[in-house]
Amino acid sequence: MPQQTAWLVTVVLVVVLAAIFLRVIATASATADYEAIAKRATSWRPRLFWALAVLTVVALAFTLRRLPYPQGDGVTQVVQVTGTQWAWQLSRDTVAAGQPVEFQVTSADVNHGFGIYDPQLRLVTQVQAMPAYTNTLRYTFPEPGTYPILCLEYCGMIHHFMKTELVVQ
Repeated sequence: MPQQTAWLVTVVLVVVLAAIFLRVIATASATADYEAIAKRATSWRPRLFWALAVLTVVALAFTLRRLPYPQGDGVTQVVQVTGTQWAWQLSRDTVAAGQPVEFQVTSADVNHGFGIYDPQLRLVTQVQAMPAYTNTLRYTFPEPGTYPILCLEYCGMIHHFMKTELVVQ
């Protein structure tokens, strides 16, 4: 649904832009009094401003009405994650399905990419693990299973061994 909306908005804006270009091309060769042209052009500015303001508010309200993760409400499961060369340290390795999980992700040495994959090895969510900074990642696992956790950023010679698993019950 979001991709279809993005395509629709893109097509509408391209059509509007094309109409503006066609209008400019059609009137470019017209000989007219500059004062009349300037007055007519500036009379549209307030209406254009309000139209763009309303369009922006509608677009934001439509696209942000449902974020992909909860905003801290109802988070009962917290997992502290530390990336080190070349392992993930999790404060717990089991969480419940259908309930929001908050991952507090940091690194003890270099940057790492904390990536959680579903049992079919499709990336479901990710965040950067950075030294001296904690990123918060919230995700609700839809179904039970074993979710592999891999490093998404090359962090050294044994990067490919940096993996662990999270069990969702």
